[in-house]
Amino acid sequence: MKIPLIVILGPTASGKTEVSLELSELMDIEIISADSRQIYKYLDIGTAKPTKEELSKVKHHFIDIIKPDEYYSAGRFGIESEATANEIIQKNKIPVAVGGSGLYIKAMCEGLFDDFIESKRVLTRKELQARFEKEGIEPLYEELKKVDLPSAEFYTDKNPRRILRALEFWYSAGKTLSESYKTKNTPKDFNILYFGIDLEREVLYERINQRSQKMWDSGLPQETERILNMGNSPTLNSLNTVGYKESIEYLNGTITKDTALDKIKLNTRHYAKRQMTWFRKNEKIVWLSGNSKEISGEIGKIHKENKMNKNLIEE
Repeated sequence: MKIPLIVILGPTASGKTEVSLELSELMDIEIISADSRQIYKYLDIGTAKPTKEELSKVKHHFIDIIKPDEYYSAGRFGIESEATANEIIQKNKIPVAVGGSGLYIKAMCEGLFDDFIESKRVLTRKELQARFEKEGIEPLYEELKKVDLPSAEFYTDKNPRRILRALEFWYSAGKTLSESYKTKNTPKDFNILYFGIDLEREVLYERINQRSQKMWDSGLPQETERILNMGNSPTLNSLNTVGYKESIEYLNGTITKDTALDKIKLNTRHYAKRQMTWFRKNEKIVWLSGNSKEISGEIGKIHKENKMNKNLIEE
């Protein structure tokens, strides 16, 4: 029997959390956070985590599960989130995956290769990180182009985390990351309903600007400073994130407050655009618009119709 799974996705600041909380008023659900940054402890403001009050309304999974300097992968999330979905079903509840991290959603719904860390790869990652800190990203990117051109062409933004991960996989596994994605996906036993939050670009960008301002006013620079004062390196993967990167620049005195805030708004808009490019490739997504109550009501309605149709087929 396939596991029923609802997926609520969309770009950053589109209102996914609000929709999921409204849905919890209509259905007996538990939420699986499919967000590659909300897994980290202490990164609260900059990742727009649900508040304590919101977390108390419905059980959430995969929030605050590791420290900022610990390693976690999409492959591991895919395995652990599937197990969690099974546990939720055993409680006669409905698992609802909520997030904007396309790779995490893909890992959970479609499967990725199992890339649990091995001691050999830990050493490789440390070596690559040391090279990055000494040489910068350009030499490593050129190296990736030589060994795994498809990955290099996909990571044209030269995101250090992704470049290092692709090189790490090549040196530890002896094969390319791009090829592994093609050949080692394993199907998941899910009956999935995908729902995307559809906002006009102008509306989304205004929401992003407003939320960026709110994050800054709520103490994003101070949160970043606390995390660094715990002994965490500013080059950590967890801090290589919009909001924290600019806050670190501000704390270092390399940019002003106004410049930092402008960069956060701009980079978040660029990130949202990349998210939508990823999501638009999935033709199974039902795109919904309206306020959070209207969208959650439509999700509940479609889920009910899908369940009824499935029961008729089985009969």
